[in-house]
Amino acid sequence: MKTQCSKWGAKKLAQSLGALVICTLTSFTAYSGDYKTILIHGFQPSQLLNPNGTNVVSDGESYWSAYWGTKADERIDWPSYERIEGKIASQWLWPKLKQFSESNLCEPGCVLLTHSTGDLVARYLIDNQANWLENAGLRPLNIVATFDVAGAGGGSELADTAVSALTGGSLWDAIVEEVLKAWLGRTTVEAVGVLNDLKVNNARKLSPLPDSRAPRLRFVANSNDYYGLTGLFLKGDHDGVVSSHSACGASKAARFGSCSSQIAMDGLVETQSNAVSGFMPYHYPLIMADGYTHSNIRKAQNYGKVTVAQNNINVAGRNVGYQTYDKTKGFWIFKEKYRYVQNSDRVSVSELINNVLP
Repeated sequence: MKTQCSKWGAKKLAQSLGALVICTLTSFTAYSGDYKTILIHGFQPSQLLNPNGTNVVSDGESYWSAYWGTKADERIDWPSYERIEGKIASQWLWPKLKQFSESNLCEPGCVLLTHSTGDLVARYLIDNQANWLENAGLRPLNIVATFDVAGAGGGSELADTAVSALTGGSLWDAIVEEVLKAWLGRTTVEAVGVLNDLKVNNARKLSPLPDSRAPRLRFVANSNDYYGLTGLFLKGDHDGVVSSHSACGASKAARFGSCSSQIAMDGLVETQSNAVSGFMPYHYPLIMADGYTHSNIRKAQNYGKVTVAQNNINVAGRNVGYQTYDKTKGFWIFKEKYRYVQNSDRVSVSELINNVLP
């Protein structure tokens, strides 16, 4: 079982030329050789089943293979069978931070692109990296922003349910058993690991107030998954694994229906009475993708009109945002206005993100 990942390929300059023809980019100018992109993957249930037989680096590579694997400069892999403040930090985060600092990878600036639990791992990294590196006589990384896709920084109620069931803290019923089978693949595991960190209260206590002011842009999915079973345990709108309070970056866990007080998840322009009312520091929900699930939002395999919760977010002096258009549906007194990201019916959310990454 490997305990470090080695550096892997450089970004291919030609990878996004075709996508840039599509007019989704607004005022964020991308420069060749500018900011570097580092991927941090999410929770991988299969690793809980057989920790000793897990190849963490190979799993990390496979995780991003559908789209992002060839579109980033580096990757941080970590094992789901460990805890974030334990061996994930000491054996996986620290070696990569040291490597990045010694190679000056982030001298021009780095953007962390995370998915799911990678959001929580990134928050812990951001909170500690400067102190760790300075204590080792190394220069801290210049992290200018994170792009958090279906972020689980606020935890997931599924983790609370799973940990309670797997550790014998509650009696199972048929629904819980089916949820475990659907989400984890089985009802027994060899290790609980990062599921403990993903419990809602635990997640929200982990590095809740990092000193870094790097903006954390949120890309939020909204759809049932796993035949609707997991949604029975999630608060408010969700993506099948993570509730909107977590994905939007809300400052508290509650039943929210939108990341915006003025726009619904599906783009309806209307006052939202159950919207997120406060956010974690420097968390900015950008895209709300109705019809996308927790898993397919990180792949370029799903299409459908998406909307913006906020737009034109400042990242190191540049605005990140999307061109939008309004469309009226219905007639007479039944007219409703919807707001969509330009060309989102033809471009996946992953491609939309890639188009505004430097």
